[in-house]
Amino acid sequence: MLYIGPGAGFAFLGSFLTVFIGLLASVGSILIWPFRMAWLATRRRRTAQVKRAIFLGLDGLDPRLTERYMAEGKMPNCARLRDEGTYRRLRTTYPAISPVAWSTFATGVNPARHNIFDFLSRDLRTYAPEISSSKVRPGSVEMRRKSEPFWKILGRNAVRSTILRVPITFPPDDFAGCMLSAMATPDLRGTQGTFSLFTNTGGTGENRYPLIARGDDWEGSLRGPEDHRITFRVAGGRLKIQGQTFSLAEGDYTPWIRLRFEGIPGIVRFLMTRTEPGLAIYATAVQIDPENPALPISQPRYYAIYLAKLLGTFSTLGMAEDTWALNEGAIDEDAFLKQAAFIQSEREAMFFSALKNTPNGLVACVFDTSDRVQHMFYRYLDPASEAVMDDRYAQVIERLYIDMDRLVGDTMKHVDQDCALFVLSDHGFRAFRRGVNLNAWLKREGYLALTHDGDESGEYFDGIDWSRTRAYTFGLGGLYLNLRGREAQGLVAPEDAEALKRELINKLSGLRDDETGMQAIIQAYEASVIYKGPYLGGAPDLIIGYADGYRASWDAAVGKVTAHVFEDNNKAWSGDHCVDPQLVPGVLFSNRKLDANDPGIEDMAPTALRLFGIEPPSWMEGNAVVS
Repeated sequence: MLYIGPGAGFAFLGSFLTVFIGLLASVGSILIWPFRMAWLATRRRRTAQVKRAIFLGLDGLDPRLTERYMAEGKMPNCARLRDEGTYRRLRTTYPAISPVAWSTFATGVNPARHNIFDFLSRDLRTYAPEISSSKVRPGSVEMRRKSEPFWKILGRNAVRSTILRVPITFPPDDFAGCMLSAMATPDLRGTQGTFSLFTNTGGTGENRYPLIARGDDWEGSLRGPEDHRITFRVAGGRLKIQGQTFSLAEGDYTPWIRLRFEGIPGIVRFLMTRTEPGLAIYATAVQIDPENPALPISQPRYYAIYLAKLLGTFSTLGMAEDTWALNEGAIDEDAFLKQAAFIQSEREAMFFSALKNTPNGLVACVFDTSDRVQHMFYRYLDPASEAVMDDRYAQVIERLYIDMDRLVGDTMKHVDQDCALFVLSDHGFRAFRRGVNLNAWLKREGYLALTHDGDESGEYFDGIDWSRTRAYTFGLGGLYLNLRGREAQGLVAPEDAEALKRELINKLSGLRDDETGMQAIIQAYEASVIYKGPYLGGAPDLIIGYADGYRASWDAAVGKVTAHVFEDNNKAWSGDHCVDPQLVPGVLFSNRKLDANDPGIEDMAPTALRLFGIEPPSWMEGNAVVS
């Protein structure tokens, strides 16, 4: 009826054939998939060493403390695992930071191959820091970790995995298994965790909001996504919010409360922190509701819903323990420890449910309580600390290690001769007494300039004169050249970069604190020497290996210049691992006799594959620690 012409007709026919052939291929793939999986499983069983493998991650567990407590008989389960199997110190990554190390755990490659170098990366056009591992845009969520995690390879070879809260898994991978995301999962405001503190005594500020008298009630407004707000009222030991009523008792958290912000579901917990002088109420970050996720937090999508229905509502925030609220005095040590305990309890319920329901395959779960508690209480282990101490918390870290040992013992009950167990940490810990602001040092030495007179700048490089700046820093691990052709306002010519890096390395390596005379930096490392891979261009130009007791200052981490290069760290956050990696190896326990005497965290991915009879791909840089 309508003459289209031979060209158009051919194109239509070609498109039809393409679609038809594609449909046939898809149907054929679906039909043969069970047979292919069965064939892979049969072939793999002939070479597999185990039916099941368990990777229990205890973030930040320090080898020096672990070895001490084992020697004192306080960690008997770890000691038994050592005696019956193997214990080694585990080499960490450069820098020794959780997102970097756990990305290497997952992929078996160095940071220049997986593209995660710090918590933060920078926009080369604007110099603005941004989360390094993911980017959330309207309608899309992008994973920025590159390379391929071992659980995807297992899935293609008919081995199912359950991956629980392993850092840098947001958004979750699409693979043949189950996953619940962890570090970098944001709250509903798009931040990495923003608490709220409500008071009726005045004094507003960042994260602090007023309680307004309404007759006998006090009224507050809880901020959620896109600045949507929900009004709540407090009176007579009761919290009323969106038609729900909860008891409020000083020092006791409410259960998770499910809310809707203009139709967007979220969860929050409240805590009355004091009644006198004046009323103060803390609210956790408003988090993604696992029963109705506003962003993808699990694979498959229904897995988070399944866990919430099975075990109850749970925290979904990437860094769930509110260290910053304790730093800022919004909660006290008791409230922090209670919060850490209920988050660990949620994690244990998931982990042991997975062990119960996974007779074959791999289960990996990371517990970060060990990291967060050490960050906030390490001053109690540090004889050089000048912080005000409270005897009630003197044994907090010792009790933490004893409890981690209990967790190891409970896990060992699920292990038989056909199961391989690995207990590991990504790094250890050291004291954090003094901060180093390398931006202030760079300014002092003439490598960085401000747009104004004075010695200080604002956050995120506000006030930096890029036309006169050759180097800068932000984040926790590195230093960057302001390189022409890379940064939008780059100053350093590419042909001059190597000489400038050598100059900075010579000056920074062995740098001493002006006030104490102590060594603050052990070594500055050139990234192109310690990293090899296609994403080297995104790395800091230098990796800074801080000495024991030192770390990048809080202001340097957000790109500020301060008047002093060195300053006391007066926050509760008194322990850290962002130091020279040789100071903070992790731990590795296994019920198997291992071949490696000097294992690294990059060895875990090829080990997981080898256990199931799968040859690690040639691009993996780690080596299996089992034959």
